[in-house]
Amino acid sequence: MHRLVGSVQKYDWGDVSFIPALLNEPADNTPWAELWFGTHHVAPSRVETSSGNVLLSAITGDLDILVKILAAATPLSLQTHPTREQAIEGFTRENERGIPLNSPLRTYRDNADKPELIIALTPFHALCGFAPIDTSLALLHAMEWRHEADYLERHGIHAYLQWVYANDISASFDSAPQWLSDLAVLYPNDHSLCVAPLLHYVELAAGEALSLPAGNVHAYLRGAGLEVMTASDNVIRAGFTSKHVDVAELLRVVDTRPLDEPVVHPLIDGNVGTYSCPTDAFSVQRIELRGSHTLDIASAHRIIVVTDGTTDSLSGGQAAVVMPQEKLELRGNATVWVCTGRA
Repeated sequence: MHRLVGSVQKYDWGDVSFIPALLNEPADNTPWAELWFGTHHVAPSRVETSSGNVLLSAITGDLDILVKILAAATPLSLQTHPTREQAIEGFTRENERGIPLNSPLRTYRDNADKPELIIALTPFHALCGFAPIDTSLALLHAMEWRHEADYLERHGIHAYLQWVYANDISASFDSAPQWLSDLAVLYPNDHSLCVAPLLHYVELAAGEALSLPAGNVHAYLRGAGLEVMTASDNVIRAGFTSKHVDVAELLRVVDTRPLDEPVVHPLIDGNVGTYSCPTDAFSVQRIELRGSHTLDIASAHRIIVVTDGTTDSLSGGQAAVVMPQEKLELRGNATVWVCTGRA
């Protein structure tokens, strides 16, 4: 096992206290949005050694899994992520256009897909996936958005998205639910305000999760969570952000099939909860450690993160990488997340 030094990302939507408190570090009144554990070039982790910290990739090579602790005080963008094929195509296209990798106008920062699992560590509010059309129609009518409801009913979700993003916003939010009214205050005249009512609004309790395969449209609104994904930073944004948006690309890759139930619950077996993931490229388990627990040998690298309590080697906010073929005995009282990549 190698202890990791994660990379903090400070974005304007981040929370000023959650991640510093988790790491037992003083808050500095800046938004600590994410803490990354992995080898992705945007924010690579390091490994603690007796002679200093070295890049994690020097020990493991490039990992195909990325683990983050995310803390949002205000909404993230309305976004989706590409399939592997779409990512390769988009990355190649932007390279050919000569857009630098670090350019704010870049959409594809690598050639990998980015399915995600977000697990709430606190009460967590989000938009995730399209609701059944009848549900969306009921909400639109309740808000007296009759024109929007008529267009959705006549033409379906994808045509509705094309129509909304091509026309000016004139809807009233007087009868909107509070979460939508709040978005309208933050982002007045944003076209995505007319897309948000078609999505599931969810309030996760700690331990509940959202599974986000390619094409799923979502926006995290507030709360803290553990986010596990393939090692990619490809985000296709359509609104609720000051960052680069690419509506045409989102419309090209979006999956508009309605999602019956967005919330994922772990399958519990004793002190271990196993989550259903949007891909077979990674798996996630939660171990409620009360005494000892053995991590048996696995064929892939594992990133383990402690978010509560202490073990004999890790405490809250700390993480480590467990090498393939390594067996590990955990001892203590803690919540330990085991995130396993593809062998």
